[in-house]
Amino acid sequence: MPAVSALGAIVALIVAIFLILRKVPPAYGMIAGALAGGLVGGADLAATVKLMIEGAQGITTAVMRILAAGVLAGVLIESGAATSIAETIVKKLGESRALLALAAATMILTAVGVFVDVAVITVSPIALALALRVDLSKPAVLLAMIGGGKAGNIISPNPNAIAASDAFQLPLTSVMAAGIVPALVGLVCTYFLAKRLMKKGSRVSGDEAAAAHVGKLPSFAAAMVAPLVAILLLALRPLANIAVDPLIALPVGGLAGALLMGRIRMINTYAVSGLGKMAPVAVMLLGTGALAGIIANSGLKNVLIDGLASSGLPSYLLAPVSGILMSLATASTTAGTVVASNVFGSTLVELGVTGIAAAAMIHAGATVADHMPHGSFFHATGGSVNMDINERLKLIPYESAIGLMMTVISTLIFGVFKF
Repeated sequence: MPAVSALGAIVALIVAIFLILRKVPPAYGMIAGALAGGLVGGADLAATVKLMIEGAQGITTAVMRILAAGVLAGVLIESGAATSIAETIVKKLGESRALLALAAATMILTAVGVFVDVAVITVSPIALALALRVDLSKPAVLLAMIGGGKAGNIISPNPNAIAASDAFQLPLTSVMAAGIVPALVGLVCTYFLAKRLMKKGSRVSGDEAAAAHVGKLPSFAAAMVAPLVAILLLALRPLANIAVDPLIALPVGGLAGALLMGRIRMINTYAVSGLGKMAPVAVMLLGTGALAGIIANSGLKNVLIDGLASSGLPSYLLAPVSGILMSLATASTTAGTVVASNVFGSTLVELGVTGIAAAAMIHAGATVADHMPHGSFFHATGGSVNMDINERLKLIPYESAIGLMMTVISTLIFGVFKF
């Protein structure tokens, strides 16, 4: 018997969303929701707390990586490197390609192992400078970054891909490769949707863009050192099977950038600034983990399996549907992938779905609803461009459309045509 009933899981989600929408800090809202769900679902207080702690423990690696990424983000933002890169992109690519450049940059950062929240936060200073320079709206530049991050996330060595490969006992590179075609389609979809928002929504103020740098800007070559060093270190894992964790690669990239720009004496200032930007994201993830701990140990999974079995739909649809629903429940690609893979993986294999197909479809499905307001991604990305919550909510349908397009492509490839 599950530790928590399906009703308890639903109550956990409803309470968390309600509290967050009532301006309760999201981390507290998710913790309170998890506690309420466990108790309503039939677990006693001690068991509920244990499940919450176990869920939070499962997310600690992501928390550490995000905190470490503060060094890189602080260097890029406070040194003016991000603004230097943004100005060069505008000059080289032109105004009509600015949104594509933002989407591609975020996709690349995420694809080489930067946590998706951190990738958006890292690229956001570039986006703010671009938006002010070529008169783009905040919704357009934020959607470009989010869509690029989603695309990069399904071809990256991030925790979500690692969880899927472990659950189905597959090489990590196989799971990453399975997402390449859906990711490219997602990038194209992102570009066209972002273009539709170019003139809609709030604009970036001069103060917001100016806050991205102080003093004289570094050259483009010097500005690129920090992200390139981080990317090269992270790329060693898929290219040479040398694992350099983001916990090491991201701060090393920041240190290298500060050194090459001649600003190594400022590294502590940059690190303090970066930590201030990353801390809210890290705290949010702990709340997400607590909520995920309740969902993962509830009877909600049995309800989903029974429902799909009685509908007569193809068995492979359990993979993308479970990914979508679990990301909706946890508002996290990582937690959604972890829960869906571990809970539904054995059932999918028993139904005749291959491990790589199940992993690919779950992974893509987990990007459809990972941006809901009860998770860290929604608030971290909105905060990266100083967007108010009402305007941030209006982006949800566009984000879901990008994730759904990638899921459809993945399902066609691995479910319908069985490549």
